[in-house]
Amino acid sequence: MTVEISDATQILATGSGPITGDEYLPCRPDDVFWGDLPCAADTPAMTVEPGTSVTIDTLSHEGILADQGRDPRAFFGGHGVAPEMVLDEAIELCASDRPHRFGIDGPHVTTGPIEIAGAQPGDLVAMTVIETLRRVPYGVVSNRHHKGALPGEFPAGEANYSAFVSVDAIPDGSAFGVMPLDVGNPEATARFPLAPFLGIMGVAVAGPDRAHSVPPGPHGGNIDLTVMTEGSTLYVPVQVPGALAYVGDPHFAQGNGEVALTALEASLRATIRFDVIPAVEVNERFGALVAPIAETQDYLVPTGLDVDLDVAVQNCVRAAISVLGARYGMQPAQALAYLSAATDFDISQVVDVVKGVHARIRRSDFAR
Repeated sequence: MTVEISDATQILATGSGPITGDEYLPCRPDDVFWGDLPCAADTPAMTVEPGTSVTIDTLSHEGILADQGRDPRAFFGGHGVAPEMVLDEAIELCASDRPHRFGIDGPHVTTGPIEIAGAQPGDLVAMTVIETLRRVPYGVVSNRHHKGALPGEFPAGEANYSAFVSVDAIPDGSAFGVMPLDVGNPEATARFPLAPFLGIMGVAVAGPDRAHSVPPGPHGGNIDLTVMTEGSTLYVPVQVPGALAYVGDPHFAQGNGEVALTALEASLRATIRFDVIPAVEVNERFGALVAPIAETQDYLVPTGLDVDLDVAVQNCVRAAISVLGARYGMQPAQALAYLSAATDFDISQVVDVVKGVHARIRRSDFAR
């Protein structure tokens, strides 16, 4: 499918358009992390006080990787995207001598890290999504390298498969992804709502070695948690002084599971507020927190992580029991019974080596 996307007013270039945060962190090609995540030894891109909001530009990895030609103008041009509609950061990163080891490094581009003054191990960093803005009016869903939920079946043959998706924005502010049912017949399409979020939200790992960008962990990272849309907060256990927080892997939409390997990957400008929950308050609010936990207007969202999906579910159930006890004083046996009767446990993703599960506990069930 090719589309005519040529109106450059539809892109958010560096420094252009709305910047609503207290601070602004662009996605500079020389400063981003590509394939790995910050560690304790890395220098922060900026330092902020708790309570500060930062508008952060992020860059999707789709269209810049070696197996896609490391030439985003050519890659997206093949789908009808005019050269001026490709973000400069993507072009500059690919044109640089920045090393990226194909098949070894992760694919993701990450912006940061941001030092949060006073944050210490034992605390939580609270990352609240204030706003997400689309930087481009298109994105890509990929099934590559015989990965995903059906690695022996897709992609067919040796070729990687990338599905191009255009964005249909309507006057009421809603936006939809448009994908052809068959690339040979672009007139017949599927149209699905967008719900932008950042797949990578996390903090630096301890020690001198950076974490790989693909598997999530206690540091957060590539958690691919779809509930992290505007208004939601992710709480991540601090691993190093200052936390050194970062974001990346922007999505316009994703189904829980992310079964192809990627979801609708596309660049976002996100405004995030950073707060610190002191260690003395963590147990009272969340219990014995091991993995990150999210909170939305409607739900508490504990997570469970493991390479074994069964164990990830068990870890999520344990986290849910813990938070119910801490937040509401619920007896563990009663909490397990409640979860079985009233809570959905969703697969966050099955494609990032370490699989993720998240629970959605209705906050209204405990209104007093």
